Amino acid sequence: MPTDKNIELTISDDHASTPPKAAKKILDVAYDLFYRRGIRAIGVDEIVKRAGVTKPSLYRSFPSKDELAASYLRQYDHEFWERFDEAVDAHPGDPRAQIGAFLTRVGKRTQKPDYRGCGMTNAAVEYPEHGHPARVVSENNKQELRRRLRAMAAAMGAEDADTLGDGLLLLIEGAYISGQLFGLGGPAKSVARNADLLIEASLKK
Repeated sequence: MPTDKNIELTISDDHASTPPKAAKKILDVAYDLFYRRGIRAIGVDEIVKRAGVTKPSLYRSFPSKDELAASYLRQYDHEFWERFDEAVDAHPGDPRAQIGAFLTRVGKRTQKPDYRGCGMTNAAVEYPEHGHPARVVSENNKQELRRRLRAMAAAMGAEDADTLGDGLLLLIEGAYISGQLFGLGGPAKSVARNADLLIEASLKK
């Protein structure tokens, strides 16, 4: 799992003359804009204007917009796993409760007016080419989530753990999209309940 230190190390050591404060400001602005409006929709000019820095300063910190997008997603990935691990740690040894806690939070987030789904999912849609830096971060996040959900399904004693894990992943992705489509009162609010029904139907009798 990425750490804050890992995120900082994505800034090239060759450009250590760029103040870390400026790089953080750039990344913070890019994070907000990329999540709310999409990566492709945001140009470098808008980022530097809002961050109050120069374009050369941005490129000293991030060699390209693609690398800036990947850095945004690495930070998003870090925060995603923090939330996931908080739910896991709150229910030690109980994967069903862990998933329920995580998805309860997902359901609540989908009801917020500024909800824009999962940044990882959105980036994968924006960048269909598999070698793109942003796409690589997104794919790694989803592969790890799939691995963990399958492992948790096995720990619950599911008859077909891989199918249950994949089913939970499909529910989660559906919540991310429907949360944007329906907003307040939409089906995403009940993702935790639907996940529990799926788990119940999948456990060995």
